[in-house]
Amino acid sequence: MQYDFDQIIERRRSNSLSADGFRDFLFSNTGRRYDREDEDFIRMWVADMDFAVPDVILDAVRARLDRQILGYTLMYDSAYIDALTTWSETHYGWRFAREQLCISPGIVPALYDLTGLICRPGEKVLILTPSYGPFAGAVRHHGLELICSELVRTQDGFVIDFDDFARKAADPAVTLCIFCNPHNPTGRVWTREELTRVGELCLENGVYLISDEIHCDLLRSELRHTPLASCFPGCGRIVTCTAPSKTFNIAGLMFSNIIIPDAELRKRWSAGRESEVNPLSLAAAEAAYRSGWEWLTQLRAYLDGNFAMMRDMLAKELPKARFSVPEATYLAWVDVGAYVRPGTNLTALFADAGVVLEGGNKTFVGNAETSIRLNLACPRAVAEEGLRRICRALQP
Repeated sequence: MQYDFDQIIERRRSNSLSADGFRDFLFSNTGRRYDREDEDFIRMWVADMDFAVPDVILDAVRARLDRQILGYTLMYDSAYIDALTTWSETHYGWRFAREQLCISPGIVPALYDLTGLICRPGEKVLILTPSYGPFAGAVRHHGLELICSELVRTQDGFVIDFDDFARKAADPAVTLCIFCNPHNPTGRVWTREELTRVGELCLENGVYLISDEIHCDLLRSELRHTPLASCFPGCGRIVTCTAPSKTFNIAGLMFSNIIIPDAELRKRWSAGRESEVNPLSLAAAEAAYRSGWEWLTQLRAYLDGNFAMMRDMLAKELPKARFSVPEATYLAWVDVGAYVRPGTNLTALFADAGVVLEGGNKTFVGNAETSIRLNLACPRAVAEEGLRRICRALQP
């Protein structure tokens, strides 16, 4: 089946954060009023896609609805775990013990909960920056100290400063590292060698690892994901977080996989926690992992094309912008510091041009002030128009 990623789907008036919530979420701190109609903005901000959910998932949800009752639901059979473990073994070459799987409404709430379960007052948490904002939010929520190790930007992308990382991981007060694999927002797909080095530096220093791998299926077509935990078979101190939500555009169904090998931590995680799941979310997630590969293969090829188009346009129109095609995600990370002054409210600047996006100085942590994150998971014609507006806004 050939999927149509050029289809433009109307999302307004569906209680969509992307289409109906951007003014309150992003414009409230700009001090500006925008008279444009909502439909006059190109939305390139929050990390969900403007593509239709795969038919195999919609069909599975419809079939579950046809059962007519949506009562309390638990995973009594093995259908979901069978689909998930087969997906993991097929596409990552990684197998985990079935009893390690826990379910969460989302990875962000899981990060908040796990940070509190792993760390004690007065301890520190290490992250790589630029970083997705909720990593810092989870740390500060528990009154812990945030320690940042800045990624180094090279001509080809971002690399870890292992000397700096090693020095900070060796601090006895650092007891947890929240790691992102692949990395958000830079889109780096870490090599097995890099993952092994990160793991060794943490584990040798008694630092627990939470690996957020939500973008693990959204790689460029020729690449393959390596779970951090797969580099350390049998290790009990690496929690892996994945989800079908980003991959298949079903974030609103609130369903994530939290793989906790440490039995004691798993027990504390489960204590007092409701184990029911949304029956529609369960049906959707199982269908995604069982039958979603063909759709995902076509999606990845389409995103490859969007990024190639963006690379060529920026090279021509904004040659001083620092951008390289990310190895993963549908999100572009662009440093426009050659065209703006430090401290510029980038969200406001581009809203004036009719583009809704997230400036690094609002949403991300560390060395992100003059960077923007652009969502390219939209029809190519929409992405092209959004990029044209961005280029015009930055050109003298």
